[in-house]
Amino acid sequence: MEIYAVRAGDTLYSVAKKYSVDPSRLADANQLADPSRLAVGSALVIPGYGGGALRQAEVNGYAYPNIPAAVLNATLPYLTFFCPFSYSMTPDGALLPIDDRPLVFSAYAANTAPLMTVTNLGSSGGFSGDIAHAVFTDEAVQTRVIDNILSTLREKKYYGINFNIEYVHPFDREGYNAFLRRAADTFHPLGYFLSTAIAPKTSDAQSGLLYQAHDYAAHGEYMDRVIVMTYEWGYTYSSPQAVSPVDRMRRVLEYAVTRIPPGKLLMGFSNYGYNWQLPWRQGEAASVVSSAAATALAASVGAEIRYDAVAAAPYFYYTDAQGRQHAVWYEDARSWQARLALVEEFALAGISIWTIDKLYRPGLEVLGGTFSAEKIV
Repeated sequence: MEIYAVRAGDTLYSVAKKYSVDPSRLADANQLADPSRLAVGSALVIPGYGGGALRQAEVNGYAYPNIPAAVLNATLPYLTFFCPFSYSMTPDGALLPIDDRPLVFSAYAANTAPLMTVTNLGSSGGFSGDIAHAVFTDEAVQTRVIDNILSTLREKKYYGINFNIEYVHPFDREGYNAFLRRAADTFHPLGYFLSTAIAPKTSDAQSGLLYQAHDYAAHGEYMDRVIVMTYEWGYTYSSPQAVSPVDRMRRVLEYAVTRIPPGKLLMGFSNYGYNWQLPWRQGEAASVVSSAAATALAASVGAEIRYDAVAAAPYFYYTDAQGRQHAVWYEDARSWQARLALVEEFALAGISIWTIDKLYRPGLEVLGGTFSAEKIV
């Protein structure tokens, strides 16, 4: 896979000529909003370069039910699993439904296995440790959850389940493990595929509400796949920084493979970035930006894109029309390539993309030029 970093004076046509590629194909592969304006320092995927036999890898993608059909259909060929997000458990064991029938149908049409995503999202929209506690500690509530999941699996024809249960109280760690064991004992004999999503830890003793109740070894024992959410170092309320710095992802994986068989691991893969206003102040929220929108923004304001080689992440600074300074960190073709290299380095099963709601064609070009998505349905 060839990736070219734009230099001052480059045009779409000069780069296309350099690589003997049709300019329109080059523009399409890189999802250029304005092909006449290239941001200096931006990464361009050169379509048609590379080749040879590709190793298969598993690719999971999360999406909200309102994902545009065109975006979903463009992405499904690259996916092994697809997780519509999400069925929320309630404290009494009910599941809040989503409009997922068209999504499940589209997944199977693309030979992609749909997984029913089950979460502990509360009424405020955030993850609720109290909901998880009710499910883990009240046998009647837990039985209703299990029964409701099974009913939905059968009704909607899901291939399996993804448990994305976060911010669990530390004292519920063993309760969570027992819940997963019961899920495995219930659903595996019926032929259902089971997976979980867990926080990015570097040791079992790592403190913090996000981490303590996630027992890597137990998840690896009971589940068929485990998604390690290796993203959100840069997040809404953090200081400006990479969302998924490769150096920190590597440290998480170094620990993860000592507790979970690498062939069960899917590495979390961010497909977005953040735009921070400067100077950064604690408590001020950054705005989410898609990779395509970030690249277009840099080109429109004439910003030079820089690349942090340690984090393997692009970033740039600019001043808006009101005179306010901004810092933007996001993902590009180079950061996709660097993160995909970790799959080979650690012999992982594959990756899990959060989320596929915003199409990023250069990333899919890199993915498709690196791995062939394994299809199991």
